[in-house]
Amino acid sequence: MELVSFNHSSVSSHPKPSLNLRFLEPNCFNPRATKLSPPRRIKSIACAGLISNHNYIVADEDFGLRKIPDKSQEITKLKIPGLPDGSNGNTESQISSSFWEYKPKLTVHYEKSGTENINSPAVLFLPGFGVGTFHYEKQLKDLGRDYRVWTLDFLGQGLSLPGEDPAPGNGDKSNRKQAIWGFGEEPQPWASELVFSIDLWREQVQQFVEQVIGEPVYIVGNSLGGFVSLYFASSCPNLVKGVTLLNATPFWGFLPNPIKSPKFSKIFPWSGTFPLPKFVKRLTEIVWEKISDPESISEVLKQVYADHSTDVDKVFARIIETTRHPAAPASFASIMFAPRAQLSFQETLSMCEVQGTPICLMYGREDPWVRPIWGLQIKRQVPNAPYYQITPAGHCPHDEVPEVINYLLRGWIKNLESDGSIALPFIEEPEYAQIGISKELEYLREGSQKSVQVRFFGSKYSFWNQLGSFVKSNIENLRIMSR
Repeated sequence: MELVSFNHSSVSSHPKPSLNLRFLEPNCFNPRATKLSPPRRIKSIACAGLISNHNYIVADEDFGLRKIPDKSQEITKLKIPGLPDGSNGNTESQISSSFWEYKPKLTVHYEKSGTENINSPAVLFLPGFGVGTFHYEKQLKDLGRDYRVWTLDFLGQGLSLPGEDPAPGNGDKSNRKQAIWGFGEEPQPWASELVFSIDLWREQVQQFVEQVIGEPVYIVGNSLGGFVSLYFASSCPNLVKGVTLLNATPFWGFLPNPIKSPKFSKIFPWSGTFPLPKFVKRLTEIVWEKISDPESISEVLKQVYADHSTDVDKVFARIIETTRHPAAPASFASIMFAPRAQLSFQETLSMCEVQGTPICLMYGREDPWVRPIWGLQIKRQVPNAPYYQITPAGHCPHDEVPEVINYLLRGWIKNLESDGSIALPFIEEPEYAQIGISKELEYLREGSQKSVQVRFFGSKYSFWNQLGSFVKSNIENLRIMSR
């Protein structure tokens, strides 16, 4: 444990409110927006020899904060636990894998851990596009020690790809085109209206929560999974206790929704159903050959992980495995041409705000696809939503800095479960909930010391306030340098 300075009080700041077209995430656009300046980094305060002059807190294995009385001062560092590694009885939660029949011929793969924690909250993780349950292994093993944790593969992805050919072809199966499922001329009866769309995934999640989990959940989504999480929460508020967005994509789909825009949608001849039209088959073959190439996948992973020392071998191997499934190319085409959701991201966010659904934001600052401006826009619309910006971290902070995400998730869930009697992470003083605060979190990973900076944006955050602080700090720096 590390001693660092600050006062502590249990105060909640969460009142419930009155691509770059690439393989993993095709709809995360990089807007031309004003670049926000990174927060000034405050130099670390040496603790040795200063104990008599400062007030200190410690983060223990329960992730609570204990107060040692004296004067308050700004926190610079906080040591948090690493992932369980078996040392000192710090064992991982066991993961089990199962399948659930959503509809005939459509089976959903899911994983779970911590099911023995009967009286603990249920937490459901939703993955981004192109990945699956394997992307949340670090959450299942760690958070499964305290909660009941689930994650699933969206239909048309991961191990939830069709088990049978939705549109069989005729002729020699040794022919490469015949070996690709969904490229035939007639759909199977069960696939006649099948489209791998965001509306399908929202319904899939609803049925999964109702039939498999059986109670309201805390739902956590990365990228595409973030949009689906918010969409599900806005549609079924009775099934959701809170939503955490991890670099959520604010867009999905190119074609108009037939229910929302019936006339406009008729302009487009195809919208993701089976079988694929001839021109789509040709296009899919060309595009799929490129994006399923191991070198292309490796390059995408390099883009989305800010820390290139992160071990992504398992993630890489599982993505490659998925691309070799015979239904993968046609499923990819269906996803790309599927219509947009009936509700936009902004509409789902507004509905969640009106319904009083708690929302928490945890964003990697170095994400090349979902830039920080998107998270700040959500924060602007829902000012009381806790927003933690992590640096360095990219598009997948849960896999890149799982120690930090797990720490923050535990704190947020404890805050909600205690009705605010347990403070949110970083909010040891009431004013921090409004003005915000930055900390440097330190943890051990495989025997090595790691650290990231996490900034909490308060409810009074605004772009103009940040710009003013930036200008003021730079003027002060110039004065100091000129002395």
